[in-house]
Formats: sequence, C-alpha cells, structure tokens
Amino acid sequence: MLDGLRQFIADVVAPNPRQRAFDDDDYRLAATALLVHVISLDGEPSAVERRKLHSLIESRFGLDRGSADHLIASATLVEGEAVDLYHFTSVIMREVDEAGRLRIVEMMWELVYADGQVSEFEDNVVWRAADLLAVSARDRIELKHRVAAEQATPAPVPEE
Repeated sequence: MLDGLRQFIADVVAPNPRQRAFDDDDYRLAATALLVHVISLDGEPSAVERRKLHSLIESRFGLDRGSADHLIASATLVEGEAVDLYHFTSVIMREVDEAGRLRIVEMMWELVYADGQVSEFEDNVVWRAADLLAVSARDRIELKHRVAAEQATPAPVPEE
C-alpha cells in the first residue's frame, strides 16, 4: 500500500518519460473517449469489450500496453465528465482526415460487436457520432455490415 502511494507520488512529480501525455486536443484521447462511451452504454464493460478496446488502441494508434492503459484511463475520465459527443467529435474533425474518421467509426462498430450483441443504444450512438464526424449514412452502414460479417466469420485454423 505504502509502496503504491510512493510510486503514485513519484509518477506525479517525475512522470516516466516514456509514458506519453494525452492532452485535450489529441485526437487519440477524443477517439478513445468515444470508444469508452460505446462499451459503457450497457453498463459495466465486459472483459471481452475491455480486451477488444486495448487491442484496438494498441494496434490502431501504435501504442505499447502502458501507453494504451494511460490513454484509456485518461479517456475514461474525460468521457465521464462529458455532456455530449460533440466535444470529442469536434477534436477529431479538426485533426483527422476522412479516412481516419472512417477508421474511428469502424473501431466503434468493432466494439459494438465485440460482445456479440448490438443494442439499440449502441447503434444510435454510432449513428450520432458518425453523423458528427461527417461520415455518410452509406459509409456507416457499409462499415457496420463489414464488421458484422467479420465477427460472424470464424477465424481460420492454422494447418499443421
């Protein structure tokens, strides 16, 4: 307990230089907050959803495990304080091109389908976020169907 408190104070006073800081204008923080919002809609995120979120953040943003943990923790805090999606989508709109915004909507769908169930609330949040990100209805629906098909397709078994 005391060691944990010491480490916390040490990190605050002299943060690990390898750990990246994510400020309010970082599109990765905004995108991750949207993703956290998606997995939090139906209550406490499941272990599958949390693993999928970590996987997406690490692979899509090129982060190591520690940086991804830090980003997700920061995003969880700002998402909890947000009153709407606009704050996050406006940052993304300023910083990310159309292809990047499509990837963010795709990541949202991947999280929606991670637990095998799509709720009406999840579908609605992705629709609203995609609209705010200037992603067309056609592209949003195409991404939804593609992710759904990928989730339904079992992973290939490697041959021995």
